[in-house]
Amino acid sequence: MKKSSTYSRRDFLKSSGGIALFVGASGILPQLVSCSSPEEIEKVLEKHEVTAWVKLSENGDITIFNPASEMGQGSMTSLPMLFAEEMDADWSKVSVEFSPQESEIYGSPGWSPGTKMMFTVGSRTTNSYYTTMRTAGAQARYVLLHSAASHWDLPIAELSTKKSKVVHEKSNKEISYGELVSFLQMPASLPEFSEGQLKDPSDFQLVGKNIQRTDIPEKVTGQAKFSIDIRLPDMLFGVIERGNLHGSKPTLLNEPEISASKGVLKIIPLDYGIGVVANSLEEALAAKKKLAIAWSESKASDHQSQEIYGSYEKIAASKDPGRVLTEKGNVKQAHRLAAKTFTSDFKNDYVYHAQMEPLNAVIKVSGDLGSAEVWVGSQQGFDTKLGVPEILGIPPENVTIHLQYLGGGFGRRSMNDFVEECAILAKEMAPCPVKLFWTREDDMTYGAFRPLSLQRLTASTDAQGNLTGFSHVVVGDGGGLVASGVQNDHYDIPNQFAEWREASNGIRIKHWRSVGHGPNKFAIECMLDEIAKDQGKDPLQFRKRLMKNSPRALATLVKVEELSQWNKTTASDRAKGVAFVEHGSLGSGVCEISVDRDSGKITVHNFWIALDAGVIIHPDNVKAQMEGGIIMGISSALKEQITIVDGKVQQSNFHEYELLRMEDVPDDIETFLISSNSHPEGVGETATPMVACAIANAFLTLTGKKLRHLPFTPERVLEVLRS
Repeated sequence: MKKSSTYSRRDFLKSSGGIALFVGASGILPQLVSCSSPEEIEKVLEKHEVTAWVKLSENGDITIFNPASEMGQGSMTSLPMLFAEEMDADWSKVSVEFSPQESEIYGSPGWSPGTKMMFTVGSRTTNSYYTTMRTAGAQARYVLLHSAASHWDLPIAELSTKKSKVVHEKSNKEISYGELVSFLQMPASLPEFSEGQLKDPSDFQLVGKNIQRTDIPEKVTGQAKFSIDIRLPDMLFGVIERGNLHGSKPTLLNEPEISASKGVLKIIPLDYGIGVVANSLEEALAAKKKLAIAWSESKASDHQSQEIYGSYEKIAASKDPGRVLTEKGNVKQAHRLAAKTFTSDFKNDYVYHAQMEPLNAVIKVSGDLGSAEVWVGSQQGFDTKLGVPEILGIPPENVTIHLQYLGGGFGRRSMNDFVEECAILAKEMAPCPVKLFWTREDDMTYGAFRPLSLQRLTASTDAQGNLTGFSHVVVGDGGGLVASGVQNDHYDIPNQFAEWREASNGIRIKHWRSVGHGPNKFAIECMLDEIAKDQGKDPLQFRKRLMKNSPRALATLVKVEELSQWNKTTASDRAKGVAFVEHGSLGSGVCEISVDRDSGKITVHNFWIALDAGVIIHPDNVKAQMEGGIIMGISSALKEQITIVDGKVQQSNFHEYELLRMEDVPDDIETFLISSNSHPEGVGETATPMVACAIANAFLTLTGKKLRHLPFTPERVLEVLRS
């Protein structure tokens, strides 16, 4: 190894042929120890590995590396399916592992040209990795074909593949991928494989089939590893008291008492909290309860979440311009010439992520503070090493991330504050590993919420009832956190304008499933129903006319009309509501509700969805995503609410932050997947934002009353009914 010490692991991951080779797989490093030259190293790699994305063994077992987080959305199956499809792998021999967290090798195209990211957010995983995984699979297949051609001394053009075999039909020869391992040869260069050179979707053998998800069996048996399950020798436990006033600074008043507490090893002060490390979690939590802390005032100190809307209304009415989000035509002129103008305000409270697994991480820092290992369930990020190198002051290549299953993310685990905190504690306790826990109370009181916001919409129609102008002012904190989803690209409205006006209150905020689409699509879709009702028009037919120039969007609306039997008369105590959402994929949804006019409780009985997501990789999983998104949407629309008084979060756990119960889940959720050969789009965030508007629109049909403030708690529903 001394002779080849100039070749780093990162160098091994690159090759002159333009394809990445993976170093570090079991069984390879011991052989590298005896290598005396780069040429010998390459021979070992050529024998045992095909590409960075796959390991192939002599018995034919295939391990495909998954670069994305797995938090229940099925990426551990859908991405390897794409690779295996192009590789012509026998799926029964495939297993899946998380890839190393190395974005230059395993990253997908980023949000800006030339960047690569490992970031499981924004429903972009399948969309961004679709070509990457297929190309990598095709290259792996080419390596196998090339090796077989060399072994048999035949032209590669005469060979084909099927179910982990290379076949020469003329001579009736075939060889399995496993048998080829001892003959593997890396070609001097590899084809880049343009989209047209990959399989035609009509030839797919795996993609589009309902294959069992790779993560389900071990989750059912309890063998699946989440970071909360990690136990290491000599592991210590850390907790942090952060308070419930965001941005407040602590002064510890009883440090001697805490230091003398049973099992406590160290007290670690932070700018916003007090950390405690102990021999056991129980001892750490017991000491945390005894902390006496004086908290400073903060920017959030005077914030009243239920009273702030008056200030937001003034901001919306102000003549001071905000940041323009979209502009088409001349909306001011459209409003000025309108036969009728409609103006409405829509509001939404803070919402908590409520992911099932509490935030946690395990970090082991070496005794010399020069390297670290991290075990965590993360949605990754722009920094694939999750901020740990900066905390420790070491190079990124000295940090190894062991990605685990996530017990829910919804955007919260794309924020790596809990990983960075663990690194701070682990640095102090090196070389002992430290496990940091956020309790549910920690995460709820010091959460990073979907922002509170207000949307002011103004729409205009001409004398024939045509929608001529649509303006949208978003007031709230966080830029894209509140401003995404304001575009109406699939509605033919000639004059449109949207802007964001900032209003910051010092509250921690973060992406929450579908981000700004939830509040903004709620406002847009409800506004359309209000206009349709005023004109005496059927809201679904009203949308159809607006979609005349968007055939794919229109097709989802036509299909959901059929699924829901929209035109069939419902029972007198029920009504249907419709909504359309574009969040990567295109989806139209219809819900059927009833309302208890004595209690104010809304019940969603049925939900129908028609979805165009392009090529569907795994149909059953897409339907599961739709069902989960609808249920989460109902929960957030009817129940979920964080309130803040004098800057302090009022909810502490699920006895105060209500979630949807099993008894309130719809009787039926039906999803229809529209066939398409278009590039696949994300599906994880399409269903959730259509729920609140569909419910509100059904409520408008049933009662003639307008719900404009999320969530629709029984108290608010009764207030609207009595207004």
